[in-house]
Amino acid sequence: MYPKELVQPMKEELTAVGFEDLSTPEKVTDAIKNTDGTLLLVFNSVCGCAAGAARPGVKMSLSAEVKPDRFGTVFAGFDIDAVAEARRHTLPYPPSSPSVALFKNGKLVYFMERHMIEGRNALMIANELANAYNKHCAVVEG
Repeated sequence: MYPKELVQPMKEELTAVGFEDLSTPEKVTDAIKNTDGTLLLVFNSVCGCAAGAARPGVKMSLSAEVKPDRFGTVFAGFDIDAVAEARRHTLPYPPSSPSVALFKNGKLVYFMERHMIEGRNALMIANELANAYNKHCAVVEG
């Protein structure tokens, strides 16, 4: 498990822009099951692709015209039980961090695995997430 002093600044990169720190299994379950609409859940981590692409790309994606209703994050290697609970909800995808899940009314509708983050820059991540938001978060009129 990583020390809090190392993890806290990386958590704050997301919580400072409105992400809920879902640090317990109960908070994860509540966020997934009780969000009316869409929930973006970021599996944060200490790796270089999280720092260089995932977190910056996720933050950039928040400027998209269409975006999720709620935002949460868990930290791999630190929020052990919370991450395990979140990963239960992202099956059949294998454990992967960093990664990004999008839930709609409690159901997984999109998952960005680590291999989709590695080798990409923040703008590419933001654009990919914006496409997912447009597909799954847009309000349907009529």
